[in-house]
Amino acid sequence: MTAEPSRPSGYGRHDEADRDTAGGAPEWYASGDWTDAASWHPPPEEAGPDRGTGRAGRRERSLPEELAYAVVIPTLGRPSLSRTLRALADGRGPLPRRIVLVDDRPPHDPEPLPVDIPGPLRGLVEIITGPAAGPAAARNAGWRTVPERWIAFLDDDVVPSPDWAADLAADLAAAAPGTAGIQGRISVPLPPDRPATDWERVTAGLATARWITADMAYRRAALEAVGGFDERFPRAFREDADLALRVQDTGWTLQPGRRRTEHPVRPADWWVSVRAQAGNADDVLMTRIHGRDWWSRAQAPRGRLPRHLATTAAGTAALLAAALGRRRTAAVCAGLWLAGTADFTAARIAPGPRTVEETARMVTTSLLIPPVAVGHWLAGLLRHRGESA
Repeated sequence: MTAEPSRPSGYGRHDEADRDTAGGAPEWYASGDWTDAASWHPPPEEAGPDRGTGRAGRRERSLPEELAYAVVIPTLGRPSLSRTLRALADGRGPLPRRIVLVDDRPPHDPEPLPVDIPGPLRGLVEIITGPAAGPAAARNAGWRTVPERWIAFLDDDVVPSPDWAADLAADLAAAAPGTAGIQGRISVPLPPDRPATDWERVTAGLATARWITADMAYRRAALEAVGGFDERFPRAFREDADLALRVQDTGWTLQPGRRRTEHPVRPADWWVSVRAQAGNADDVLMTRIHGRDWWSRAQAPRGRLPRHLATTAAGTAALLAAALGRRRTAAVCAGLWLAGTADFTAARIAPGPRTVEETARMVTTSLLIPPVAVGHWLAGLLRHRGESA
């Protein structure tokens, strides 16, 4: 048996409580020799739902207490939520003890959450009202309502694979005592018959992103040790990277799992890439909390902000020079602005389908993205001045 790693801050509050509760566990679990954990799956007779009755049947009870898990899904009521729940219901493996849907729509919305809950999950789903303050706050509201040792966070637009629950059970069983979280393997289906659009390529980046909560399971003890998600992050951006860094800073480790989840590309309007620039303010907060090296520690791509700063500065200088009657300076600065904008536009058009619509979208949004990105970055500097962990 391999040596047990040192236990980080927060370990033991739940994990030692039920060592004698191994009902439904495999032989290696009860013996303490976890050599075979990584290759374990629940036996077939315990893996499937009781499809004849529409109830959870033995699936719900096939994990020992220490490996029992809850699923938390923050949602704005998108139609994709029903698809996510259907995939969980139809899959193989032990069901969660409960599924918490955090309704994070504005509080004045009088309509019930629009979701179709499949039969096998009806006794497991709990709907709670979220604070309508973004996914970080919604996930906190969700995990704090459940007693389970493990919380699996899913987005409301993902599709867990048919073996997701069985593979999650194996991921949890194989986790060392010092492992705080286990990430699912994300895939993004792209059109096979044409190059991906700019938005599709952005979404495809989720397949290589680290520790994203589109599918991420955390120990409750680790979440409690760091206080959960930082609710200063108001968007679905950087809040998961921040949590991962803080968890690792306390001595826990994170690891990839073997369960698989598909993240389809959501429909998006013309201006989605412009709105996404709001994340530049969150990058400022990340730097305030984690220092300038957080990019490499989180394995996050740096993006084009430095070039956006240069392009926007050139454009601003051109306008000021023109207003002051300095035509030569204005022409030089305008040329620099045009070169930067053209380079950015070409970089977005070249790998795409190059249709008339996509090209027009890239041209118009590439004019706006640099100044909008810089504006959000400056707003972040102002908003988060003096802030830290």
